[in-house]
Amino acid sequence: MTGARMMTPQVDCIQTVKARLGETPLWCEQTRRLVWIDIEDPHFWQLDPSTGEAFSRAQPCTYLGSQALTRSGKHLVARDLHLVMLDPQTGISELFARVPDERFPATRLNDGRVDRNGRLWIGTMDNGLKDGLGSLYRVDPDGSFAAFYDDVIVSNGIAFDPDGRHMYFTDTRRHLTWKITLDDAGERPVSRAVFADYSAGGERPDGACVDADGCLWQAFFAGGRIVRYTPEGRIDRSIDMPVTNPTCLCFGGPDYKTLFVTTAFKFLSEEQRANEPLAGSVFAISGAGQGVAEHRFDFQ
Repeated sequence: MTGARMMTPQVDCIQTVKARLGETPLWCEQTRRLVWIDIEDPHFWQLDPSTGEAFSRAQPCTYLGSQALTRSGKHLVARDLHLVMLDPQTGISELFARVPDERFPATRLNDGRVDRNGRLWIGTMDNGLKDGLGSLYRVDPDGSFAAFYDDVIVSNGIAFDPDGRHMYFTDTRRHLTWKITLDDAGERPVSRAVFADYSAGGERPDGACVDADGCLWQAFFAGGRIVRYTPEGRIDRSIDMPVTNPTCLCFGGPDYKTLFVTTAFKFLSEEQRANEPLAGSVFAISGAGQGVAEHRFDFQ
């Protein structure tokens, strides 16, 4: 799939940090902070873009897979194969649920996102990055799991269109993004169609979000760019990044007109790291469009 490149908007580094695998940026409208994680140096980060103040909390796990906002104000974070409720102010956490029928360290939790009904959709992945050991799960507020699809290598890019009837889901190591139609209740997939196929070139679609126009924004790990797809699957915008590994993105700020992007230095050679001093940092892009507020997990 190809699309016309547009003039790159202003891309600013707003947090200079060496994140090994920065991921899952989310804008919290209650605290007016950007929250994000480092998966492989497990830290939960909070950043105030208006002041530049940033601080982190180390997490007791091997992999901090993703995080989600909740209606209680706590964050639902994925530690290895566990979902934990984390108080971002005190750092106190409590176990919420564990993924059934999976084994660590063969698999772990990775990307996730909350739907409009307050349920979390989250996937698992093969830590060896080569076998279809992962699955997609729906996690309900009572902590129960429903499993869909298997043979997933690296679950990624989970996002929902504005009406909640369609979900985007990516397998980074299969180089595919699907558009999934859900049933009327938004509880179960009805059908799945390939939305974007990069298997021929081996590109790695990574984290994603949907803007107010219903277009899908996606980061390309090892691709040095982020792109916007129309709902029909056509790329209508491509923004070059000053680093090789953009990982995930979200809209935020008071008007949701700032596009925040996390990055990683994982897999970069020593020469690449020397040439990319901002690899692993957090970036903000203005003029890319407007997003919408994240849904919050309806924790019971």
